[in-house]
Amino acid sequence: MKAGARGEGRGASRPVVVKIGGRAQSDPALARALAAAWTAAPGSLVVVHGGGDEVSALQRALGATPTFVGGRRVTSAEDIELLRMALSGSANKRLVSALVSRGASAIGLSGEDAALLTAAPLDPERLGHVGDPRQVNVALLRHLLDGGYLPVISPLSRSERASEGAGADSVVLNVNGDDAAAVLAAALEADELLFVADVVGVLVEGCVVPELTPVDTGQLIATGAASGGMVAKLEAALAA
Repeated sequence: MKAGARGEGRGASRPVVVKIGGRAQSDPALARALAAAWTAAPGSLVVVHGGGDEVSALQRALGATPTFVGGRRVTSAEDIELLRMALSGSANKRLVSALVSRGASAIGLSGEDAALLTAAPLDPERLGHVGDPRQVNVALLRHLLDGGYLPVISPLSRSERASEGAGADSVVLNVNGDDAAAVLAAALEADELLFVADVVGVLVEGCVVPELTPVDTGQLIATGAASGGMVAKLEAALAA
């Protein structure tokens, strides 16, 4: 899925933002393609990743049941450490290692690092510690891109409440990777925002829809024709 084409030239000033779903990361062709794109134009790419299956596996191993609302994971304070381990730890470093092995100067980050992403609680009553990304440390990303590095970002984010001296369990919010990619693309004025997942595309009555207007997208969400994780992707595309 591609959203928000803006501008005609590519380079460090107007990069491409790619969001990679958790299951899609297991395809070895993906790291090769990303590394090749970076090699062709260093400083032109930012990667955001998910890793929901790993988080769900950890939750189940500890006796919890993963729950989702509108494609977003209901997150307790206890889940935050699991998310740090699975997303900012395992998934992030595995993807970075695959990219470095293929010649890309990839560097792993989370939204917590240098307050790269700052978020506000999205819907605490229904979702718990889930955030709506609000601010991006663009200077950090520009510094890395201009230096020829490929940022690989886990979407866990610093809460706006951290500056208010909130308790430790309120400092970090789980931000959906699609939402994080959208706000990063907007802040960087990216040429393109790409969502890479293990599905063929947006389906309506079993057929892939090759293009959607904002009105079409809103109708798919409102009528329930789009559901689950696809809702989050469509909403993120509209936000971008």
